[in-house]
Amino acid sequence: MIERYTLSPMKELWSENEKFKRWLEVEIAVVEAYEKLGIAPAGTSQEIKKKAIVNVDRIKEIEKVVDHDVIAFIKSITENMGEEANYFHLGLTSSDVIDTALGLTLKKAVQLIIEALEKLIDSLRKLAIEHKYTPIVGRTHGVHAEPTSFGLKVLSWYSEALRNHRRLKNALNEVAVMKISGAVGNYANISPEVEKIVSEILGLEIEKVSTQIVPRDRIAYFLNVLSLVAAGIERIALEIRLLQRTEVLELQEPFKKGQRGSSAMPHKKNPILCERLCGMARLLRSYSQAAMENIALWHERDISHSSVERVVLPDATNLIYYMLVKADYLIQNLVVNIERMKRNFMVSYNLVFSQRVMLKLIEKGLSREQAYLLVQKNALRSWEEEVDFKSILENDPEILDVVNKDELSELFDIGYYLRNVDKIYERFGL
Repeated sequence: MIERYTLSPMKELWSENEKFKRWLEVEIAVVEAYEKLGIAPAGTSQEIKKKAIVNVDRIKEIEKVVDHDVIAFIKSITENMGEEANYFHLGLTSSDVIDTALGLTLKKAVQLIIEALEKLIDSLRKLAIEHKYTPIVGRTHGVHAEPTSFGLKVLSWYSEALRNHRRLKNALNEVAVMKISGAVGNYANISPEVEKIVSEILGLEIEKVSTQIVPRDRIAYFLNVLSLVAAGIERIALEIRLLQRTEVLELQEPFKKGQRGSSAMPHKKNPILCERLCGMARLLRSYSQAAMENIALWHERDISHSSVERVVLPDATNLIYYMLVKADYLIQNLVVNIERMKRNFMVSYNLVFSQRVMLKLIEKGLSREQAYLLVQKNALRSWEEEVDFKSILENDPEILDVVNKDELSELFDIGYYLRNVDKIYERFGL
């Protein structure tokens, strides 16, 4: 994690102090389970709570000697304890604590991510409604295609965000799991009943079959979902970047008072936020690949996944949280240049209406081949001579033999292309 791209409260969630607090929470929950089962004397967990102090510096000091973070944690926590220390970490392996605490961490992280996504979804919904009938040139291959609605473009982003919301809900179920099953997952030194009680205390699901760890396909699934969420944001950001180009200038990301775009060129307003979001999406995809490679481990477990997760899990969750917060800011403050959208129809001389002209000629009795070639001939002339397509058609005898000028004018009505927009919106209850 780097400070530049970390935001509260996600940043604090991954702090060393919070990590050790969650380890302690797991250890105490196990002792509480022991008390309920008559293994530990009543009041043992309360005594531990009174005496346990999370001291990160002390843990690190001990770790320099023992070279094992969980052992260092246990020694630090139990330094000032009496008999109750005998029940601390009793029958557990390190991963019982680490993976169960990780389940707590990821549960909270996903909840924060979902909350941030819900804010973005609401902003996209509002923008889609506001521009439901705002005409814009649709583009395929980067080239003018046919008229469409800017709101419809935003509605597509909204729809994808809703799908990602469902995926995150599923991912929450995948990662909010735990295991208290011992060194190889067979409950040799601890009862499944302890695990059941701990799961109820912590609000986590039990991994039905664990090894020394919770299987890592769960985390791989989660990071792949984060990659999809990031790709959805990247799709939005890339579109805004393309539409912010000087030659287009239909959209612009917000530019704050006092902001500067270039150290050399004072006139510049660069889409730096959108570019940053696109770059971050690349990072998220790389993290999902690393998580996929963590699934296959030696036998009941090796630790080749551990170093990877210490990096990718804090980074990935902080990055996606940052991306969602910034994407919401971007959408809420997006500059929409409606007049430029209208004017850009003339950049291609109204050629975006060519298909409707062709269909009208077919309706009037021409074959598709005849109609296509006749329209294409005039379209190419319009482009080469930089003359309005409609005016060229109005002066072509072959066209006027089939349709009159009033009929031609009707074919250049943008409203025709937006006539089914309401039906698409109705699919979302909008």
